[in-house]
Amino acid sequence: MDVQQAEIRIVVGAGEYNNNPGWIHTQEKEINLLDENTWRNRFDINSITAILAEHVWEHLTYEEGIKAAKICYEFLKPSGYIRCAVPDGFFPDETYQNVVKVGGPGPKDHPAASHKIVHTYKTLTEMFEASGFQVVLLEYFDEQGNFQCNDWDGKDGIIFRSKKYDPRNQGNKLAAPSLIIDAIKVK
Repeated sequence: MDVQQAEIRIVVGAGEYNNNPGWIHTQEKEINLLDENTWRNRFDINSITAILAEHVWEHLTYEEGIKAAKICYEFLKPSGYIRCAVPDGFFPDETYQNVVKVGGPGPKDHPAASHKIVHTYKTLTEMFEASGFQVVLLEYFDEQGNFQCNDWDGKDGIIFRSKKYDPRNQGNKLAAPSLIIDAIKVK
């Protein structure tokens, strides 16, 4: 994928981070993944080149995830994509899994407290494919707990919580990985 500056590229659920300069950073109150009207108020159908969602989709149920993907599909240009990163359900680390589990750890104001699903590469792929996307796996763990990584370029959307960019994940041991995919609009 080759991103050009004139293209519309948005980050949904950007939080306090600005890992992608030049992208439109949005919060849930501005662009709600489940409310098509918030999209229509800002964007035309088939107008967005790229959507980046880093640790957002785990706050949706599987069914909500499909609904959100279908809304995004409508606003993406043909060959546009969603770069989506979520906690990885196959990462073989008990402490990590306790943090990312449904309902999360600790107090209700902890971000993980609103996790509704822990995806594996299988569930995330199935969800986006059910919404019409072609899925390319970028970083993920397989069923045996082995890390798999396909080459990807940060100019197409930086995912901070990745092997590639997170300093906690440098070297031979991963501490805070994400399951990362590109979901590409095929029509």
